[in-house]
Amino acid sequence: MDWSMMFFQTIDSPTGPLTITASEKAITEIRFEADSGSNPNVITQMAAVQLSEYFQGNRVTFELPLEVSGTKFQESVWGELLKIPSGETVSYAYVAQKIGKPKAARAVGGAVGANPIPIVIPCHRVMASNGAITGYSGGNGIQTKQKLLDHEARG
Repeated sequence: MDWSMMFFQTIDSPTGPLTITASEKAITEIRFEADSGSNPNVITQMAAVQLSEYFQGNRVTFELPLEVSGTKFQESVWGELLKIPSGETVSYAYVAQKIGKPKAARAVGGAVGANPIPIVIPCHRVMASNGAITGYSGGNGIQTKQKLLDHEARG
């Protein structure tokens, strides 16, 4: 990856600072942390606006170019996550079934945890089969996941 061609900016959100990273063409990562500098472009600025609208309750879907890099399995999981409507949740087993790997719920969990673009690719909408929140790798973990779910439930 050519870091000289990467763009980034940090925004404040109800879940804490979010740093948006993009290439010249697409969002490549969102991290639950503040970056020390800023080098925005039109793509990071578009994401910042849409994330702000989301947190204000004025947006339920994102219209952003995304560029993810993972294994074929991870990318199939992330593609399925994009189909989960705002305010709804599904289980890891459901995602495994939808991607044609019904015995891969645990592996789906690993792919969900490796999602490089949380919130936009809504990994927070995936739960245990019994509805329990079993983990979240972003921000303050389960507390952040619950905050995102509560936000969408109000929408």
